[in-house]
Amino acid sequence: MKPIENKSLSTVLVLLSAVFFAIGGMFFKLIDGWNALAINWARSVLAGLLILTVLLIKKHKFVINKSVLLAAVCISVTNNCFALSNKLTSAGNTIVLQFTMPVFVILIMAIFYKKKPTKLEIGVCIAVIAGVILMSLGSLSMEGGSRAMIGNALSLFSGLTYAGFFIFNSREDSEPFTAILLAYSLSALIDLPFFIQADFAATAANPKTIAGILCLGFIQQGLAQLCLSAGIKNISPVTSALVSGVEPVLNPILAAIFINEHLGVLGIIGAALVLDSILIYNVISAKKG
Repeated sequence: MKPIENKSLSTVLVLLSAVFFAIGGMFFKLIDGWNALAINWARSVLAGLLILTVLLIKKHKFVINKSVLLAAVCISVTNNCFALSNKLTSAGNTIVLQFTMPVFVILIMAIFYKKKPTKLEIGVCIAVIAGVILMSLGSLSMEGGSRAMIGNALSLFSGLTYAGFFIFNSREDSEPFTAILLAYSLSALIDLPFFIQADFAATAANPKTIAGILCLGFIQQGLAQLCLSAGIKNISPVTSALVSGVEPVLNPILAAIFINEHLGVLGIIGAALVLDSILIYNVISAKKG
């Protein structure tokens, strides 16, 4: 897709994408009677159809190669883990733990690509690990503590697979939109058995469920991806790093307002430690880069 040339408009589009991504946790919680993977099936199909339509109109060139396929697998696993986690733990825990993605990038680059981490990167890793431990301890005191811990583990794993997406997507032969569409297709295939089991009669009688699914597909994924791709190319890395911090902050705020879901004291401290560490690292790295 062709990037937007106006920098102010580009910043607004990236900000909108962060806001759209942030509504995910709230809507997953609001949809009753559907398995998490059934919701992800519908979300993937709707978002895929919207993005495919726009790209075909724009005569986008699709590419399929090893890098694209690996990136697609990573983002499909990420989306499925995000969906499952939202049904097991708090929306705040889900997004904050997924936001540990840069730490996994640092670790992967150090282990597999022999790139020695800087003092800043080591410090960020330590701070994030401490934050994750605090959030995990906070989850033990939640209702359904064992389920919440499983949700936390899935969120962390989604941070790992999200890191894989960024690494494979950074290769010269990568093409992100092809990877995203293939990821939606893979999720639709994997999640189809769960979608078939959904209670469609109850869904038809529940406007809230229908609205939630439509919002997750067309807005939280489809429009968010399109806004991000249109705006990200024309803003500075620092601006991008700052704006990216909106999603993990807004997500639990929306959950608190609309579904009365709150993090405990340890959870808040841990989340603040994770978010602040990642945001500071993103801004410093962007300035250096």
